[in-house]
Amino acid sequence: MKQKYLITIVGPTAIGKTDLSIKLALHFRTEIISSDSRQFYKELKIGTAVPSSEELSMVKHHFIQSRSIFEDYNVGDFEKDAVALLDQLFREKDIVIMVGGSGLYVDAVTKGLDDFPKVDPAIREQLKIELKEKGIEFLQKKLEKIDPKTYHRMDIFNKQRLIRALEISTGTSQPYSFYLNESNKNRSFSNIKIGLQAEREVVYERVNQRVDLMISEGLVEEAEKVYPHRQLNALQTVGYKELFSHFDGDIELDEAISEIKKNTRRFAKRQGTWFRKDREIEWFDYKTDIKKVIAHIEQSYSKT
Repeated sequence: MKQKYLITIVGPTAIGKTDLSIKLALHFRTEIISSDSRQFYKELKIGTAVPSSEELSMVKHHFIQSRSIFEDYNVGDFEKDAVALLDQLFREKDIVIMVGGSGLYVDAVTKGLDDFPKVDPAIREQLKIELKEKGIEFLQKKLEKIDPKTYHRMDIFNKQRLIRALEISTGTSQPYSFYLNESNKNRSFSNIKIGLQAEREVVYERVNQRVDLMISEGLVEEAEKVYPHRQLNALQTVGYKELFSHFDGDIELDEAISEIKKNTRRFAKRQGTWFRKDREIEWFDYKTDIKKVIAHIEQSYSKT
């Protein structure tokens, strides 16, 4: 049986992953799986930088605006669905492209999710109470103290993941990071991982430009539409929560936009921290000629 390959494109937000993934998909005549956990939701288009209609028409994409913010959909669901889809696609194709900046979702497909011990449900309920009464910064500082490794890797503004890390750390007396990547699950395909990178100043400038573009395309209006449902987990994300604070009357619009840029830059930094720990990733400058990337891919699968 011929070997199958999943080519995964990773890197910080606004670095050019979408453009590269489409070029590679066209070259290898294949399809794209999105592992961006924010692009799943059909109500969130502008603020999640969903590929344009033109880009989506060039190559068949999967997991783009395929869910509603009102549906419960987590990384475990994505792992199951993505692996099942890959099994189907690999019946006809030798190569499939996956792209996204959500490190946990990428790892779920390429390595498999880690197995965590069960903990007392009362711990989670207590953490929810602390979040409500003392705020997210209280929980962030708690995680930084008991598990600095996880604190510097994960999106600490994602309330659900923050509580998950804390409940495991508290309930097992071992840091959440202790249970990560203990072993990889067997997959029916081989992984080739491509990372895009640039100097920090370049990444930050690209982030600022993207946020300005989102605002001009109607991000404020998009956020207003989902504002009544702000408590949903899907909306606990950069680009929306800052505008919700503006709608609440807490900050002016200009300040909200500045906060979006700042928090997106922080998110990009955390993405870099997450992906840098993966030694399977081959890094390329974001301006690298597509031919060099293709040559690396072809050389990689010719060795197996």
